[in-house]
Amino acid sequence: MRCDFLTKKENTTEEFENENLEVEENANLDETLEEAEVSEDKEFEEVLSIEEILKEKNSKLSDENTKLNNEIEALKDRLLRITAEYENFRKRTQKEKEGIYTDATTDVIKEILPVLDNLERALAVDGSIEDLKKGIEMTQRGFNGALEKLGVEEIDSSGDFDPNLHQAVMHEQNEDFGPNKIAEVFLKGYKKADKVIRYSMVKVVN
Repeated sequence: MRCDFLTKKENTTEEFENENLEVEENANLDETLEEAEVSEDKEFEEVLSIEEILKEKNSKLSDENTKLNNEIEALKDRLLRITAEYENFRKRTQKEKEGIYTDATTDVIKEILPVLDNLERALAVDGSIEDLKKGIEMTQRGFNGALEKLGVEEIDSSGDFDPNLHQAVMHEQNEDFGPNKIAEVFLKGYKKADKVIRYSMVKVVN
């Protein structure tokens, strides 16, 4: 009887210990599950936080992209307008340039036409050599007057040789002249203000 009681008691103790062990294991399991759930919640929160950050960054990038696209379109429009304005300016300048040239040419021709008229009248009139010479002299004076009105003047070729005004086509030694002097003019030169229209063709000595 005692042995049975002891055996039974031992069995009961063992069962109790097993039950305690099972309870502890279940408790540990529950605790592990809770920790896992907490960890999952934290990971989920972190994922949500990252997602929010990415959404915010994506929104900022989208706004910046929209802003840049607007700036690009504005620059394109400005470039097109500037190109059109430049093309209009170029055409207008070309037209004005052609107009200035035409006006200048017209002014010159107006001053020269009377000279041509005198030459035609001289050719149409019968007369002596003296009369013809007189007519040519009058025409020459008229032509010089026309040049004067246009601001054109004859280049002085009576002194020293100046390469800025004269073109030497001959050179010789002559004791009657000083060094670098103009001895003879083959073709008169003309200038308007500081611009040479035609260089004087001269012979230079010494």
